Amino acid sequence: MYIVVEGEDPGFDTFVNGRSLARHEDALEKLALRLGVRPLIEFFSADENSMALLIEEGAGDQELLRKLPPPQWYPPADGLKTVRALLQALRDDPQQLGTEGKQVLSELKEYAEVLEKAGDREMRWHLAVSWR
Repeated sequence: MYIVVEGEDPGFDTFVNGRSLARHEDALEKLALRLGVRPLIEFFSADENSMALLIEEGAGDQELLRKLPPPQWYPPADGLKTVRALLQALRDDPQQLGTEGKQVLSELKEYAEVLEKAGDREMRWHLAVSWR
């Protein structure tokens, strides 16, 4: 799972290796719901380029591109609310996610940094998923 910031070049590095977050998405969703915040996966949206790549890799049908809704974009503050709540909960009890808890924490911190920069620049965002 990775962050996409609206626009061609946001002026800062948006890369976060979200593999641990993706592997623990179910547990993070349940934790977010217990904390009363929106789960990260609810910020997912696909654009035509990312869907075209998935279809090239054999993960879908070309017909999907014609039916794809426009990408959804979200205010960074909405994502930060979720990320900060997850960060605090995992700092309080890092063993919730087993041995990968530290890696998940690290990726969440990077998400927070990217979302803070996007917020400073008033740029919207969404999550995308790579199946590679």
